Amino acid sequence: MKKLFQTLFLFPLCVFSQDDLLAEIDTVKVDTKVESAFKSLKIVNIESTKLAAKGDFYFIVAHRFDYLKNGFDDFFGLDNANTQLKFLYGVTEWLTVHVSRSGFQETYDLAVKYRLQTQQKDGFPLTLVGFSSVAVNSEMKEQDYPNMDFGNRLSYVTQLVASRKFNDNLTLQLAPTFFHENTIRDVFDANGNPILPNPQDNSQFAIGMGGRYKITKRWSVNMDYAAHLNRASESRYKNPLSIGVDLETGGHVFQMHFTNSRAMHETGYLGQTSGDWSKSEICFGFNLVRVF
Repeated sequence: MKKLFQTLFLFPLCVFSQDDLLAEIDTVKVDTKVESAFKSLKIVNIESTKLAAKGDFYFIVAHRFDYLKNGFDDFFGLDNANTQLKFLYGVTEWLTVHVSRSGFQETYDLAVKYRLQTQQKDGFPLTLVGFSSVAVNSEMKEQDYPNMDFGNRLSYVTQLVASRKFNDNLTLQLAPTFFHENTIRDVFDANGNPILPNPQDNSQFAIGMGGRYKITKRWSVNMDYAAHLNRASESRYKNPLSIGVDLETGGHVFQMHFTNSRAMHETGYLGQTSGDWSKSEICFGFNLVRVF
């Protein structure tokens, strides 16, 4: 556990200030800070460089349904929802924490997000944010894994998130990512038999990328993608690709999207996305973000 807390909290932190949700959207301040690259805390799956303002409390309800290709059998996936409930708090102007619970593998996760640098007009060209999380898979049962200990349930993620707001409409982002799964899923051969030893490394790397294009004052089109850099060639998992729109309505941000990932926590969508866009294995999903 000592290693866990060091991973989550021992990072360089810099102070940055924000206004409330409405005031910060698409605003460029005269003090040279470039504000509000994104309307919401996530692009779709990948964390954006937005943080909660100090003292702001968020409640986020996210739904991710099953594949559209199933048709009317499960009403285009709507009968099978994966739900995530998240509570998020702005501890300071530069530090945000969250705790959530997802239906996917009955996962609990705790995360911190912290601002390192702000994009400046005629100055530093990027906003830099760090993100670290730890997830607990509570779906694993002791009767199925008699030699399991608590550490086998854990997975970790660390990201450096860098965004640039090019103009009032366009923001792009990169997110180099390291994640580690203490227990990785079996990799199977063409006959459905597990390959032993498992060729997938527990420690994995990815590059997340995405962006937002504002089409009206309150609407934007969002897209993100994560390229897994050391996935085993025999693995059936895919890179997550998501496309959606954001609608800002005062104290709410409503996100609607299509994606090939049913998981919404980091190690889930980075390492265990099974949908294939080319086979219409696409899910509809939405996030409702409420700030208090």
